[in-house]
Amino acid sequence: MNELEQTNSEIRSLSYLEDAWLRFKKNRIALFCLFILLFFCVMSLIGPLIRPYNYSDIHLELKNRPPCWEFWFGTDDLGRDVFCRVWWGARISLTIGLAAALIDAVIGVIWGATAAYFGNWVDEIMMRICDILHTIPLLLTVILLTVFMGTGLKTIFIALAINGWLNMGRITRAQILQIKQSDYVTAAKAVGASTSRIIFRHLIPNAMGPILATATLTIPSAIFTEAFLSFLGLGLQAPLASWGIMINDGISSMEFYPWRLFFPSAMITLTMLSFNLVGNALRDALDPRLRS
Repeated sequence: MNELEQTNSEIRSLSYLEDAWLRFKKNRIALFCLFILLFFCVMSLIGPLIRPYNYSDIHLELKNRPPCWEFWFGTDDLGRDVFCRVWWGARISLTIGLAAALIDAVIGVIWGATAAYFGNWVDEIMMRICDILHTIPLLLTVILLTVFMGTGLKTIFIALAINGWLNMGRITRAQILQIKQSDYVTAAKAVGASTSRIIFRHLIPNAMGPILATATLTIPSAIFTEAFLSFLGLGLQAPLASWGIMINDGISSMEFYPWRLFFPSAMITLTMLSFNLVGNALRDALDPRLRS
């Protein structure tokens, strides 16, 4: 075997995930954004711990201090350390984003796969339910839940669970419709495999590329939703630290104390941009039509 044939053999022997990772690494911007997200995840855990202040500690004698050696991101109008509050907000925002992606994946994937596999009237009913839920604005859902349950993380999670999985369900359904006529699915039916085994063992694993990419793009959407709701006063409430709450507090003082608005705005911008770039790169890397 000559050198060219050996190289071609090595390329052909790459698994689907190995080939996707190699193509993902070629996107330097997405790889850099991935390191930013990993850094944010680490700092959300250790950031509030490396300072001698708590995110909710009030020191009125230290209010509105500009960034300095003692307060790296400055302080707010109650003398609270903005550095601690920013990373505590990152912990909350990333938790909400990851939890929303998990909820969307579980509900949306099962819903879409079931509708596509059974088809006919089952598919019709399930998709019409999606259409009905899609017409309900998220803001209206949050307001109604707030009236009955009050504000907080639970309200945000339930609202995202009601509205957030619809896009995932449609994408999963479209993928399953394409692959459910494959030979390996026909063979599984012929040997008597159960419906659940066919769906969870054969159909869903072969549609994981678009599912993972969609889940990655769900995270920044959920983070922005939480920040937007907190900014309007419908999300988390003080004394909890959230990027939306900090932006709301910083807008009124941005002319005189711009650091109070700059740092939470910069964090949410970098996080959403990084997740979107990583998600787009992941979608391209997992596309089997682009496989070497």
